[in-house]
Amino acid sequence: MYRINKTNNNVTKLEQRLFKELRIKEREHLQEWIAKNPDMLGEELLIIQKEFSGFNDTSERLDLLAIDRDGGLVIIENKLDDTGKNVVWQALKYTSYCSTLTTAQIIKMYQEYIDKYGNGEDAKESLLEFLEWEEEELLLNRNDQRIVFVSNNFRKEVTSTVIWLLKHDIQIQCFRAIPYSMGDELFLQMEQIIPLPETKEFMIDAQEKEKDEKHKSKSVEESEALLIKFWGQLKHHLVEQNIDFLERVSAHPKHNIGFWKGHGKFAFCLGRSNFRVELYFSNDPDKKFIDAMAIHKDEIENSFVGKIVWERLENKRASRIKHEMTPSELEKLKGRFNDETYWEELIAWYKLAMVKFYATLYPVWEKVQKEIS
Repeated sequence: MYRINKTNNNVTKLEQRLFKELRIKEREHLQEWIAKNPDMLGEELLIIQKEFSGFNDTSERLDLLAIDRDGGLVIIENKLDDTGKNVVWQALKYTSYCSTLTTAQIIKMYQEYIDKYGNGEDAKESLLEFLEWEEEELLLNRNDQRIVFVSNNFRKEVTSTVIWLLKHDIQIQCFRAIPYSMGDELFLQMEQIIPLPETKEFMIDAQEKEKDEKHKSKSVEESEALLIKFWGQLKHHLVEQNIDFLERVSAHPKHNIGFWKGHGKFAFCLGRSNFRVELYFSNDPDKKFIDAMAIHKDEIENSFVGKIVWERLENKRASRIKHEMTPSELEKLKGRFNDETYWEELIAWYKLAMVKFYATLYPVWEKVQKEIS
C-alpha cells in the first residue's frame, strides 16, 4: 500500500505491520473499530450485541452480532494476527445458538445493548428505521445466519473449511485486516478475500435459486413478490425515459431502492405512511454529512420546487434529507401501494420527484464531499 503525495507527485510505501507489534488488542481495539464502523465490512450492518454471553447452558460469548438490511443475523468473529485452528468451529457453535432466536428475543438483546452502550433509543424503532420496514413486516432471522471472520492471517485449515462450507450453502466471508505504518501514522486495510467480491453476487444468486422457500409464509412471499414487481416496473419506466438512476441496481424485496453517490444513497422509498425520495446517510453518527449539507440549506430549498425535510435522527447512526408526497397527492393515491391500479401514478410521481430532487441536491452533495474528505 502506498500513500499518495500530490504535492511532489509521488507515492510513499507504507510498512506492513503486525497487530502485536503495534500493541493493538483484539477486543479493546479491532472489535471496537468494527462495532463503530461496521460498513468497513462492505455493507450496511447494524451492531446489536457485543461480547454477548446470554445463551442458555453455556458461558461462551460471541464477539459481535449484527443485523443486515434483510433482517438476517450476522455473526462476526475477530482475531488479530492469526485465526488459530478452531475459529470455524467456534463460529458455527455461536451461529447454531443464534439460529433459534425469535424477533422478540433479538429486539430484547438489542435493547440491552443500547441501554449499555447507546443513547437510550428504542430498539424496535431503531431496527425499523435501519431496515426501512413497516412494523407489521418486522420478522427477523427468518433466513440462514451468516458468518464473518476478520483476521490478519487465515490458516490453511481455516480457509479450506470455509470454502467447503461455502459450497454447501453456508454464508461465510473472510476479511483480512492489515495494519500499516508510516512514521507515527497508522493505517488499516480491510480486504475481503473469501469469497472474492467479484464472485460473491454470482454465488449468492446461484444459491438463492437452490434454496427451499417453503419456510416462508404465504403473506411474506406475496409481499416480496409485489415489491420486486413494483421496483422492476419503476426501473423499466426510468429506462424508457433514458434515466439511468437504477441502471445497475436489481429489483429486490425491500421497501426502498436506490443508488450510491459516495457516502450518500439517493433512494425511492415506500414509507410507513407516505412515499418519498431521499438522500440517506447510513453512517453519520456525528452528523457531519447532514450538517455539512445544511450549510447550503437556503440554496437547496430555494432551488427546489416543493418541501425539503431535514432529519438529523438524533442518537442514531443515520441521517437523511427527504421529499415526500403532499397530503393532496397522497389522498389522490389513497396511499395504496398494494393496489396495482395506482402504480402508474405512483411511478410517475417517483420519476418526477427524483429527477428534481437529484438535480438540486447532487451538485451540492458532490461539492460537500470534496470539502470534508
